[in-house]
Amino acid sequence: VKWDKLIYKSDRLEIFYEFAEMLIKKNLAYVCECDAETLRKNRKEGIECEHRKQSIEENLKKWKAMLAGKYKEGEAVLRLKTDMKHPNPAFRDRVLLRIVEREHPRVRKKYRVWPMLEFSWAVDDLMLGITHILRGKDLVMEDMVEEFIWNKLGVKQKPKFIHYGLLSIQEAKLSKTEARKAIEKGEYSGWDDPRTWSLQSLRRRGIQAEAIRKFILNLGLSLSDVTIPAEILYAENRKLIDPLANRYFAVLEPVKISVRNAPEVKEAEAPLHPDFRERGCRKIPVNLGKIWVERDDFEKLKGKEVGLINLFTVKLDKEAEFVSEEIRFEDPKIQWVSEPNVKIKIVMPDGRMEEGIAEPEVKNLKEDDLIQLVRIGFARVDRVKDGIVLYFAHK
Repeated sequence: VKWDKLIYKSDRLEIFYEFAEMLIKKNLAYVCECDAETLRKNRKEGIECEHRKQSIEENLKKWKAMLAGKYKEGEAVLRLKTDMKHPNPAFRDRVLLRIVEREHPRVRKKYRVWPMLEFSWAVDDLMLGITHILRGKDLVMEDMVEEFIWNKLGVKQKPKFIHYGLLSIQEAKLSKTEARKAIEKGEYSGWDDPRTWSLQSLRRRGIQAEAIRKFILNLGLSLSDVTIPAEILYAENRKLIDPLANRYFAVLEPVKISVRNAPEVKEAEAPLHPDFRERGCRKIPVNLGKIWVERDDFEKLKGKEVGLINLFTVKLDKEAEFVSEEIRFEDPKIQWVSEPNVKIKIVMPDGRMEEGIAEPEVKNLKEDDLIQLVRIGFARVDRVKDGIVLYFAHK
């Protein structure tokens, strides 16, 4: 995303205060000293509290007291005068600004009265010349508050709201609130933990920005809630990274075999990419007494003729029997790793850490390289110092 200008709300507090005072002077807002429970009860029952009838002068005095630190957090809020008999209790005299005493990460303790989202939006969307607002349909109440404020201030040319439904991905929990809680508890390593499904985490897995863009554009804007499989996103990403990703062998649950009666061979040769032969080949060392294959492959194919990709065909067993230097089209084909090899770790989308071994050429990879582990899937190289760590993208 290329934005025109970067703006921090914390730099605009004085502007929000000006608008708040404007609403007070128009008798459209008042300082309420009700505790949170009383406020909720009155709103639910449609009861006006005693503070609603305060004069403009009294509200201005209390407002300045809020700014001056004469109220503690929870002792006073500035509320918008809507309609305490409105059919939707949530719309009744909404809170516009409240006192927050904890330190802000940017402005520290310079300010202690902070706007609610819908009030800051109402001001910013107006002052920054916003023409169209893209917003989830779950925030229609916030739209109502914005429009109410604009109407009361006599705004003629208002931004247009465009709403969309909730997007859910079957394999993911798309909840920023839940992710934040997990991060704060130490359950997730941070926002780039793959379980958050944040943009940072997708980038770390090797999901390309263009793939996300195409994925969203293909869905379009709809008021309907949509649940789709992650494979639709992965398919877009696969189109982009498949031509870029060189191929390598790795085994995550190694089962050691040896091969008897095979011709003497010290290394196998395999293309870095089957569709781009001009990139060259990689040399894979071979020790016929020490070859590792995936446990799942071994258990399913034991006793059958199997092609060790780019090597030869064997009858699979702990002591495998050499069959042919040719690998027949109809035979199952599996990846393998011999000796020497390198240890790797792969962080999976569900946060699990898989460990395995890979062909030694992998140690020459660089951070951010995109690769395909043959028959396992695509991954991004996250770290190469002190051990190779990959983040799994998808199959």
